Amino acid sequence: MTRIAGGSFIIEEPDDQRVFTPEDLTEEQRMIAQTTEDFVEGEIAPHDEAIEKLNYELTVELLRKAGELGLLGADVPEAYGGLGLDKISSTLIGEKLSKASSFALSVGAHVGIGTLPIVYFGTKEQKERYLPELATGEKLAAYCLTEPSSGSDALAAKTTARLSDDGKHYILNGAKQFITNAGFADLFIVYAKVDGAGFSAFIVERTMEGVGFGPEEKKMGIKGSSTRPLILDNVHVPVEQLLGEAGKGHLIAFNILNIGRYKLAAGCLGAAKDAIALSAKYANERKQFGRLISSFPLIGGKLADMNIRTFVLESMVYRTAGLFEEGLGDLDHASPQIGIQSAKAIAEYAIECSINKVFGSETLDFVADEGVQIHGGYGYIQEYRIERIYRDSRINRIFEGTNEINRLLIPGTLFKRALKGELPLMQKAMELQEELMELMPAGQSFEEPLEQEAHLIAMAKKIFLMLGAQAVQAYQMAIEQEQEILACLADLMIAVYAMESALLRARKLLAASGGGAKAQNAVDMTVSFVHDTFGKVDALAKEALCAMAEGDVLRTQLAILKKLTRVSPVNRIKLKRAIAARVVEAGKYVV
Repeated sequence: MTRIAGGSFIIEEPDDQRVFTPEDLTEEQRMIAQTTEDFVEGEIAPHDEAIEKLNYELTVELLRKAGELGLLGADVPEAYGGLGLDKISSTLIGEKLSKASSFALSVGAHVGIGTLPIVYFGTKEQKERYLPELATGEKLAAYCLTEPSSGSDALAAKTTARLSDDGKHYILNGAKQFITNAGFADLFIVYAKVDGAGFSAFIVERTMEGVGFGPEEKKMGIKGSSTRPLILDNVHVPVEQLLGEAGKGHLIAFNILNIGRYKLAAGCLGAAKDAIALSAKYANERKQFGRLISSFPLIGGKLADMNIRTFVLESMVYRTAGLFEEGLGDLDHASPQIGIQSAKAIAEYAIECSINKVFGSETLDFVADEGVQIHGGYGYIQEYRIERIYRDSRINRIFEGTNEINRLLIPGTLFKRALKGELPLMQKAMELQEELMELMPAGQSFEEPLEQEAHLIAMAKKIFLMLGAQAVQAYQMAIEQEQEILACLADLMIAVYAMESALLRARKLLAASGGGAKAQNAVDMTVSFVHDTFGKVDALAKEALCAMAEGDVLRTQLAILKKLTRVSPVNRIKLKRAIAARVVEAGKYVV
């Protein structure tokens, strides 16, 4: 089958059966998830307090135990000592590890941004030398991109690499900031500019002379993870440890961040599920006014909203994992072209990765915040786990590119793909212009389950195309400076991907259950989310149109928008009461 093009969801109608959902998990994948859960419960949970006090030795010991189970080698090919698992399985591991709090971050930094640069961009010799020990945890990795003066503007890095006179070493000088795992990592993927210009990546070993570290940062959350500056003082790195090509380090940096973004969303998913379980349990035990607080509609409404957003996030994360499995699953890691092939395959879904990152981090923040509210005063006390989830969640909107940067990347990447001819975006926009000139039907009746929701999503796509065409026409190349408009377009794309991911999953569940009660909760959550989100789509569109036009032109566009946003309201209070009842009964996240 032809691979699904990245970003194509905004202009096409996906086939339900091409979209991967958690219900499609194989027995083997479920066993991997269970193994991870058992490891967290049996090995990590008993040491939780010690880990939070930043015990290096304990963290390293537990990382090696994770390596013995294969949890560090999921993405490492078998030829280099890993398990070479599919991308669904590695996503599951990331989700299930999230309950391990700071330890999960230590694992994520090692297996993701620390190890994957070598997996996808290393030479055969580099892979043979480093990957077997990284897969077992015998050696641990860290990723070094951020600097004191360059965070979001990564290419403004000041760390330098100069080729030695004998041509055998690159001599690195500079400092990297906020490096996760710096306290104990053995290998560092370091970005530096060759001769001050060619942005490049290097594999630096801890034992090299001139490698030093600053003190541990005192952080708001994720306190059990090591975060220190890396200092490079005339570090002689053998030329064989240049990763990829000199001057092409941006291909590694940005594509590894893409993977990091969707993996971060998987971690946010696991933490959100944990927060729901904690909150439902508390609500089912806490009494006020002679009743369990779970019986009060406003508390139930919170649990319902938490569950709905988590269901949508789960649908998005595994939809994206399925895309990566198609795109990366058959890469030939022995090929000399593996770096080029990897960069192309990862970049294909850069838009979806940014969407997952933004929606996932903001969903967890919402869920954690509501979880604290349900706990009341106890939610503010460290003895209750929800307090830590709340503190730890805040970093996710900053990690892997801030949400503001990712919002600029989402439409920016789409427009670039369209200009390269990789997506027929402009063609679709022109077709829409002709359609909008015609009289639209006065109204539609929707008889089948999810029929109106599918229609609303289709309208949201048309709204995006209308606004996108207007923005390009109004600003042309200067559109990059119109950050508010780009953010509106990004939020529209996020809304479409979120609504559609939930819809496709609910449809699959309906089909599998023969339209039975087993799919009712998924249908209710999808209906509630789509109607809530479609109202936000309308508001975003009006905000953007008012910024781009005025007078008669604006009035015409608002009239068109009004036709596109016709909706028959649903009783969301009734829907959410039904969803809340299911969450309360289950005492945890429920599909």
